[in-house]
Amino acid sequence: MKVLVLNCGSSSIKFQLMNMDNAEILVKGIVEKIGLDASFMKLESNGDKQKIDMDIPEHTEGIEKIIDILVSEEHGVLKNHDEIDAVGHRVAHGGEKFSQSALVTDEVIHEIEGVSDLAPLHNPNNLKGIRAIQKLLPNAPQVAVFDTAFHQTMPDYAYMYGLPYDMYKKYGVRRYGFHGTSHRFVAERACEILNVDMNKQRIITCHLGNGASIAAIKNGKSVDTSMGLTPVEGLIMGTRSGDLDLGAFMFIMEKENMSLEQANTMINKQSGMYGITGVSSDMREIREEAKNGNEKAKLGLQMYEYRVKKYIGSYTAAMDGVDTIIFTGGIGENDWESRHGILEGLNYLGVDFDPDKNESIRGEEKVITKDSSKVTSMIVPTNEELVIARDTTKIVSAEK
Repeated sequence: MKVLVLNCGSSSIKFQLMNMDNAEILVKGIVEKIGLDASFMKLESNGDKQKIDMDIPEHTEGIEKIIDILVSEEHGVLKNHDEIDAVGHRVAHGGEKFSQSALVTDEVIHEIEGVSDLAPLHNPNNLKGIRAIQKLLPNAPQVAVFDTAFHQTMPDYAYMYGLPYDMYKKYGVRRYGFHGTSHRFVAERACEILNVDMNKQRIITCHLGNGASIAAIKNGKSVDTSMGLTPVEGLIMGTRSGDLDLGAFMFIMEKENMSLEQANTMINKQSGMYGITGVSSDMREIREEAKNGNEKAKLGLQMYEYRVKKYIGSYTAAMDGVDTIIFTGGIGENDWESRHGILEGLNYLGVDFDPDKNESIRGEEKVITKDSSKVTSMIVPTNEELVIARDTTKIVSAEK
């Protein structure tokens, strides 16, 4: 079965075509600057990378160009559109309705629309992708894979906020969590590598990238995660504030005479590592500045590592211990210095960290604790597209 995986953002579409008979990536790429000047497509197939400039005014046309490229004489890997057996979509928010991936139907579309106010920057764009495929490939079954689904196993005492209960009943205000597809994949993959039963493990997964979250996974189920109703809560991120005293937030709003829109922009786009350091949201640039003596860059790195370490400690307490700590995401996989700063000093939890195993390791599956360590810590590169393709294959095959 050949599955097209789509991840539609506000001005971009990531895509990957996979042959699920052997999980081979036939082609992958991204369409960027949709609706803006100088839009283009980046394409990678058989190790060959290309950038193709093209006018892409909106998402439907962007997806149409992706499909046309797949069957084109110059770049194509398919003979015709009918070879696309199914399409899997990343959908940011499934609310409380979806605890697993779902075959796209009119009812499912309606449910996604119903929770779009919980993810106004993501769900509407995900729906654009679904509707574009309905128009362009009307015979191809589609599957929605939700970022929030894996975390629907959290108990109520973990996902509820200390707000008036009516806020939950009226508006669904609670912790939902995100990056669920990634947390699920790396936990499963780590257990495969270690040859242990995931249903008998206590795992902490650290998805560290420009957006970052941590999950506590006990006996195969997510029991807590750092992101909340929105992706702002939790860790300090590239441009997001993470955990914040709401009183401080309202104090700033009053002092700066901020509108809600301005305040939302501040905590989502002007805070985090960028806001603290004044350098960048890119950890590589921040670390270089820190090495050059920039005190705010040094502070930002200390704050980042401290916040991750604090969550690891709290989730260890929540699960009555921990067996495995996993690093993934752009920072988790590639920034060995951040991993060092996070794991150093966790001996009391049973983490016997091995700096030599960790140093300079980027983007590969590897255990970074000593063989004698009670708790295993390791790097597992994430592969959300593979999870989406697998779920799509499983659900579509079951419908036949």
